[in-house]
Amino acid sequence: MLLKKTQKQRSAVHTIVIAYFLVIFIVTVLLILPISLKPGASLSFTDALFVSASAVSVTGLTTINTAATFSGFGTIVLMIAFQVGGIGIMAMGTFYWILFGKPIGLSQRKMMMIDQNRYNLSGMVQLMKLIIGMTLLFEGVGALLFGGYFYFAGYYDTLYRAMYHGLFHAVSSYTNAGFDLFGNSLLDYSDDVVVQLLTMLLIVLGAIGFPVIAEVREYLFGGHKRFRFTLYTKVTTTTFAILLLLGAAGIWITEGSNTFEGMAWYEKVLNAFFASITSRSAGLATIDPSKMTDASQLLLAVLMFIGASPSSMGGGVRTTTVAIIVLMIITFMRGEEEIRVFGRSVRHEDIIKSFLFFITGVLLVMIGIFVVLISESPHVPAIAVIFEVCSAFGTCGLSTGITGSLSWASKVALIVLMYIGRIGMTQFLTLFVSRKAKADVHYPEERLIIG
Repeated sequence: MLLKKTQKQRSAVHTIVIAYFLVIFIVTVLLILPISLKPGASLSFTDALFVSASAVSVTGLTTINTAATFSGFGTIVLMIAFQVGGIGIMAMGTFYWILFGKPIGLSQRKMMMIDQNRYNLSGMVQLMKLIIGMTLLFEGVGALLFGGYFYFAGYYDTLYRAMYHGLFHAVSSYTNAGFDLFGNSLLDYSDDVVVQLLTMLLIVLGAIGFPVIAEVREYLFGGHKRFRFTLYTKVTTTTFAILLLLGAAGIWITEGSNTFEGMAWYEKVLNAFFASITSRSAGLATIDPSKMTDASQLLLAVLMFIGASPSSMGGGVRTTTVAIIVLMIITFMRGEEEIRVFGRSVRHEDIIKSFLFFITGVLLVMIGIFVVLISESPHVPAIAVIFEVCSAFGTCGLSTGITGSLSWASKVALIVLMYIGRIGMTQFLTLFVSRKAKADVHYPEERLIIG
């Protein structure tokens, strides 16, 4: 059943995968134009391709200094790439169709469904409209708040520069892109409560998942007397919160006597939570990852590998995948066979998908680590390679600073991982499903010795 469904989606998946590839190529061409670069700045095709792939996949890894390289036109190109990669190419297509009054047919709706990793066509156009509306609202309000604060707090001497940087940072934060125009991410704002809190809020809104925001909106403004949140929303928000708390606690413990030393207790709490939130997909940093302990880097690598929620701005194997695997382990330890959570049972198909996506993710990361280690060893520590590869796969963007010095082979490996992270595990695996019809034959079962 799973294979039959996947085969029907294969051609639509090919269209979406090719579309993202074309967007990356177009952005690459635009970024190497002289108008995109500051006077005296240069950008090779390889670096332009890397930055383009990172921008469209909303990762944030970059081989160059964004602020020192790109002009105003170049940063506008980047922000458009963030939007296309963050909310999805089909959401941008919906915006175009609505803006020019074009009819939205069944094929377009099917591609919307696949791009957003949904199961049915019902309500897809409304979801796309909601995604676009939420994006404009959150980024617009965020830009005004950041711009106003940057100006009145004295970070910039003109209102124009403050609003411009505020807009870029708001878009980068909400789309979880992780790019910055400050030159060193948010290291200069490690003691600024306002900037950190606003940034964390936008990151969470972008990473929690569009369906979750839609359900919360319906709960608050739908006028329902009795509203029931779906199992997806309950599981993904619970998992998101648990990982957030565990990540913050882990960073507090591992960095308490290191990068957090000398900070006030509230600064430690703030920076620990920021590190935990940004590692889910955003890639902005208030603490230099290269100065963190190996234990902290490993913890952040695990969080980056898990990533954000499905149908969100983020990548990784996703929160629901990990949640189902953990629940399956608990179910097995209880001697039960059916996963039950929040008064519902989890479908067998979803359990298979979770293990399939998780194992495939591990294999991809292992291959990436192997390629980079071969290309860079012994010049780059293994923990830095693990950190970088997990950051690329999870479309996060945190780095220990080795990205710019990597060889072309390592850069290609990271580009591939970022691309896979953007299109998602479902679309990636669907590409390899055979078109050949399978014979409906069932063989006798036989037990295997496992474990």
